[in-house]
Amino acid sequence: MSDPRTHAADTPAPGPGSAPGPAPVWQVRPERQGEREAVRRVNLAAFETAEEADLVDALREDPEAWLPGLSYVAVSAPGALAGPLGEPVPEPGEGGDGNENGGEVAGFALLTRCHVGDVPALALAPCAVLPAHQGRGAGSAAIRGALDAAREAGERTVIVLGHPAYYPRFGFTPCARFGITPPSGQEWPDEAFLALSLDGGVMP
Repeated sequence: MSDPRTHAADTPAPGPGSAPGPAPVWQVRPERQGEREAVRRVNLAAFETAEEADLVDALREDPEAWLPGLSYVAVSAPGALAGPLGEPVPEPGEGGDGNENGGEVAGFALLTRCHVGDVPALALAPCAVLPAHQGRGAGSAAIRGALDAAREAGERTVIVLGHPAYYPRFGFTPCARFGITPPSGQEWPDEAFLALSLDGGVMP
């Protein structure tokens, strides 16, 4: 694999001290024009350094990596209704895909172009959530939205370097099972270097 996107952050599982009350409703959609600074704030707040926020800005300027429509956000939706599976349900008269009712960008997931050998694939990272919303599903919502969009766009493979206890919920499995190895010089744990087939086909 070449050109990986590392430093993927995860939404931790709820535990003692997690935000109480019912799970919030998230409106999930592609990042909009004018939300670049909001996305940067999420990454700055979620990580100890500015490395991931700077990574996103660098990827934006790389035409070989940046893919329009695959930078996804989860927007808090105060006042929205929750469906039977927790999915957002717009209130009457609302489109349900924006932050018309005062929500904020709380979660973020980015897919950019990488390659497995010579085969185009996607790298998932960074993923970030505002600390006040961590453990409440914003990260998972943004990731699922981005993966669904990639699948609809005809993409086939996604790679992530992340927590082995978190990403299997989305269908990721260790890259080693498919013979996909880290770039030269990188020694990533097998259990943290993961791949997902979006179409159920054979991995490159």
